Formats: sequence, structure tokens, C-alpha cells
Amino acid sequence: MDKERLERLGECLWKIPVQGAMRLPAYIFATEELVSEMDEKVYEQLSNVASLPGLVKGAMAMPDAHWGYGFPIGGVAAFDPDEGGIISVGGVGYDISCGVRTLLTGLTVDDVSPMIGPLIDRLFEHIPAGVGSEGRIRLTPERLDEVLVGGAVWAVEKGYGIQEDLEHIEENGRLPGADPGCVSDTAKKRQYRQVGTLGSGNHYLEIQVVERVFDQEKAAGFGLKEGDVVISIHCGSRALGHQIGTDYIQLLAKAANKYSIPIKERELVCAPIRSPEGERYYKAMACGVNCALANRQVLTHLVREVFSELLPRAEIRTLYDVSHNTCKIEKHLVDGKTKSLYVHRKGATRAFGPGREELPKAFRDLGQPVIIGGTMGTHSYILVGTDTGEELAWGSACHGAGRAMSRRQALKRWKGKKVIQGLAHQGILVRAASYRGAAEEAPEAYKDITKVIDATDRAGLAKKVARVRPLAVIKG
Repeated sequence: MDKERLERLGECLWKIPVQGAMRLPAYIFATEELVSEMDEKVYEQLSNVASLPGLVKGAMAMPDAHWGYGFPIGGVAAFDPDEGGIISVGGVGYDISCGVRTLLTGLTVDDVSPMIGPLIDRLFEHIPAGVGSEGRIRLTPERLDEVLVGGAVWAVEKGYGIQEDLEHIEENGRLPGADPGCVSDTAKKRQYRQVGTLGSGNHYLEIQVVERVFDQEKAAGFGLKEGDVVISIHCGSRALGHQIGTDYIQLLAKAANKYSIPIKERELVCAPIRSPEGERYYKAMACGVNCALANRQVLTHLVREVFSELLPRAEIRTLYDVSHNTCKIEKHLVDGKTKSLYVHRKGATRAFGPGREELPKAFRDLGQPVIIGGTMGTHSYILVGTDTGEELAWGSACHGAGRAMSRRQALKRWKGKKVIQGLAHQGILVRAASYRGAAEEAPEAYKDITKVIDATDRAGLAKKVARVRPLAVIKG
């Protein structure tokens, strides 16, 4: 990205001034190096988002931002329904509520290392992964509707987890406002056998070790210490979420025309929040969120089954579950007044600071755990939300490393088998549903996660608590 077009406001804060059709400025949270590495499409898409009605404060991009559909991936924007604010498919993404859940095991690396091979093999056998993968749960249309309303609460009620899990999930495991009647039959049919599956693309399950703690107090509050083994599950709403996005791109395109909303890019189509079309999309999107939360809950249950079989001393507890493709109704201060805003986070993670009532009691004085996944060959991080982050970006942070090249480019450059062998030489076991998927997700296809995390920390969006490294990985 050409930095000459930006106004520098701080070490890790840049501004795109109002120009053309923009109603408000746009802001980029990143170091000079990361800004330079961003593609020009980020600039264009942020400017487009800043042109939408009802936007509050401005359009924003996190340090891992790169080109997306409509919004840049790493994009954040809040809209006020009282000021004609809109809701957009492009501000949520197709993989609705894609996110990460990190599990504590109560075990150390010394406990797990002797069993790491059999453990990852058994998990790979037990957890369906890959394109079109199907799980053991077979849902009737009526039961699927229960999932879309109940989310992780449904899963726990059906025996796939414990009550404590729900306390450590955003929205306590269920986003209100979901209406299965707003989800097409096509979307539902694609999901009947996909609850409890990992999927493909950048989704994964990792066995990780806490390699370094940056903040002892916060880490202790999260139940983390160096040498501990944790498990992270990264997946979303699978085919249902994608189909909801596909369906509503068409409906909201008609709505944008109907309500005379100027659209610069097809995937940025939107509708007023307080319109039949906008309300319908929100209800469908909430179904997608609940589907994803149920999915990660069932996967947690499957992990517990394997550990009880091979390492029965483990005590699998949910540290936290966060999503990074959502639109949430949240209360924030705007000009000294508390307002309910529709906060879009597309490839961005909620990162609330201390005191928010949405947080479980265990974290209310500490701040929200913010789980940021790296690549299968690099570190991942656990951060904590801050008051500063709420003031700057509605309590938002990055969501990962961010791609440095497309999947097509990665396929041309790497062979999946060699990627897996190379990681094995580094002591990281990989079990992949396909060599193609492994090549697409080669660690070198992504930005440097450490640079992204450092920028997030220095910008004040969230603060570093712990760094983890992979021991073994399942890739879809």
C-alpha cells in the first residue's frame, strides 16, 4: 500500500482522510512495515466501507488486514440503527462465526510428548475433516432448527459438553435473535451431516504447548503456565454459513437498490438494519453463528472422548471461544452516551477489556481472552482485551497472521507432501485430509504472526499474555 496517501497518527495508527464518497475517515492499525505489505485493495475497500450510511467513528482495519469480499479481511465497522445504519454480508463473510476455541488439558508437555503420535492419529480418525466431511450426528430438519436457535447450549443439553463450557463462550454459547425460517432449505440440506466436523481451508485442530508467558497475572487468571499443553480448534459454520452468505448477497443487492444505497463493490451490498431485508439477514446470520458454536462444542466433546481413552488424567476445560466473522449488537460509548451498535468484524476478533458484563465472572476483572491462531508451522497467541481497544476499535483485535499470498499462488509454489515432511523435521506432526490443503496452508503463505501480534499489542488493541507453539496439527 502506498503510505503517501495515508496520514500517520501514531506508531501503529494510520488514517485515510475523507475523500470522494467517504462519509467518515478510515483507520489502519499497523506498523509501517505491515502497512507497506498490505495490498492496495485494502485501501480501496476501507474507503468503500467508509462511504456507507450510519457508520460510526470510521472504517477500521486490523494489523493482519488483506483483500477480502466487500470488507477487507481484518475489517471492523460499527453502524447505528438510529442513524440509518446498515448491515452487510461483506462485513461478516461467508464462513459465519469462524473462530477459535482453546481448551486447557491440565497436562504438561512431558505428560503428552510420549503419546503425541498415537494421540494425533486417534484424533484424526475420530474427528471428520476435509472438504465435504460428514459427522456422526444425523439431524432431521426439525433438529437442525434446534441447533440454529440453540447453538452450543443445544449441544450441551444433548450431552456434548458441560455447563462450564457455556460460561466461557461468547454470548454464553447462543446468539439471540436467530430464526431458522430465514435460512433457505438449500442451506439446511447442506448442514444436516456437518455438525461436529472440522471442514477444510484454514481450519485446524492443534495440540500446542505454552512456550512463553508475557503477563504472569493474566496467564494465571486464564489458567496458563509455561509447559502446559492446550488444544485449539479453528472452524466455523461450514456449508450452512457459506450458503447463507450466497443467498443474502442476492437479497441485499436488491435491497441496496431499493433503498438507494450507493454500492462500490458487489459483495458490499447491504440493507438498512431497520428494514425487512436487514432484519431477515441478521436473523439468518445469527443462525450461522449458533451453528458454528454448536460445531465447536461437539468437536470439544470428541476431543474429550479421545483424551479419556489415551490420556485419562486430562481434565479438558474450555479456556474461551471467540468468533471472528460476525455482526454483533453491542453497547458502546458514542459521544459520551451508551448506544447499541451493530458491530461488523470480518476477520477480526472481539477483544473486550475488563468490566464488561458480557464476560464470565472469572475474566471480568482481567479482560477477555483473545485467541489468535497462527499457521501450522508457527506460533499462536493468547492476548487479553483492553479498555484502550474499546476506545480505539470497539473492542476489536486481529484474528490471525493474514494471508500473504492466495491459495492458488501457494499451490504453484509448494507441494503438500513436502510441506508436511518439512514440518515433521521441525518436530510438528501434521495429519491432513489432502496434500492440496496442506500446500494451500503452507506457513510461508502467511504474514509473520509475531509482527502482527506485536502491532496489535503496541497499538493497544489487546495485550500479549502467552505464546504457544504447535506439537501436532490436523488440517482439513
